[in-house]
Amino acid sequence: LAEERLANAVADNIRPAMQPEIEITTCNGKTLLLVRVPFWRGPFYLKAEGTERGVYVRLGSTSRSAGPELLAELQRNHSGLSFDLTPCPDLSPDDLEIEKAKKLFASGKMVLDDAKLASLAIVVPFAGRMVPSLGGVILFGSDAARLTVCPDARVSCARFRGNDKTEFLDSLDIEGTVLDAIVEVPRFIRRNTRTAARIEGMYRREIPEYPEVAVREALVNAVAHAAYFQSGMRIMVAIYDDRLEIQNPGPFPFGLTITELKAGVSKIRNRMIARIMHLLHMMEEWGSGYQRIKDACSSGGYPEPEWQELGAAVRVIFRPHPDVEHGETVHDPVNDLVNDPVNERQKWYVEQLAAGAKIKATDLARYWNVSQVTAKRDIADLKHRGVIEFIGSPKTGFYRRK
Repeated sequence: LAEERLANAVADNIRPAMQPEIEITTCNGKTLLLVRVPFWRGPFYLKAEGTERGVYVRLGSTSRSAGPELLAELQRNHSGLSFDLTPCPDLSPDDLEIEKAKKLFASGKMVLDDAKLASLAIVVPFAGRMVPSLGGVILFGSDAARLTVCPDARVSCARFRGNDKTEFLDSLDIEGTVLDAIVEVPRFIRRNTRTAARIEGMYRREIPEYPEVAVREALVNAVAHAAYFQSGMRIMVAIYDDRLEIQNPGPFPFGLTITELKAGVSKIRNRMIARIMHLLHMMEEWGSGYQRIKDACSSGGYPEPEWQELGAAVRVIFRPHPDVEHGETVHDPVNDLVNDPVNERQKWYVEQLAAGAKIKATDLARYWNVSQVTAKRDIADLKHRGVIEFIGSPKTGFYRRK
């Protein structure tokens, strides 16, 4: 009787018509009404409320009326369209940083000509002319173009004191594109996290507080799968004393669950963006991201990351390596070095300069028992990064901390 009433309620009140599987079962001595609804591209709506107000979505543990943005995404999903392929008729190809894009593709030995711009949907046809797609603007748009059509397609980073957001210690709003952020975010993380050292035989191995490969993979996934259609939300990287979080706007793509994600099921929200990131070797095989993140944590001795779907956002939480003394990062001249990938010799060298010592490559080589060539390479690298500068003539001059 209960099955029949529910089946009738669904048939009378939901459009388009659906046919859920309904059965009564028992679990731990309790009787349950089990309803299976196969995924189908909606949007489905309550007949009495109509197509505009009657669409509801499950966000976290609540059911909410779909707003205009989610409703539009549901309709795109039903039509097999992708948000990042939407034309930007108020812009022209001149609003894209084409030369920057060409350099990126050239690094992968690919030529980005006009035909390739069109085949990759960086530009798309509109009213007899070619205009940038939203994905093209998100990845390669000028600052003005991105601010005009997708101001929230960006990444912000923060380091907080303690385990909540009460007090900032450091922050960074990356002004470039989301592709620029894939380079900039790891620098911010290194600047605001610690490392441990482990002696293995004759060698010293540094252990970052968080798994760098896994964090980068999670960041790449966030950029590829973010719901850029959601206004007022951006990709966030937050570092606390006890965890690192990467959060991107949007729930999982419709029809994808956490269980399916862990099983390697792939469902791409931004087809054009994901394709380009794959061509640029930023993304690996479709559906492999979760396993790659998990494997990177496991092989490095890190705790397994946590995945959360928080209604309008997805969050990945990383915990520190057990060998690293985690806590508030002290921003002294040496710790600031972690803004760039440097080794222990370079950190020691800068520490000596910060203390006022005028030491040379011979001193570094002698202290660390390395060759003069290695010592000079370490110092040249620091100078190239702008960490140190040379003062005076070649014969009598010296290096100092900038």
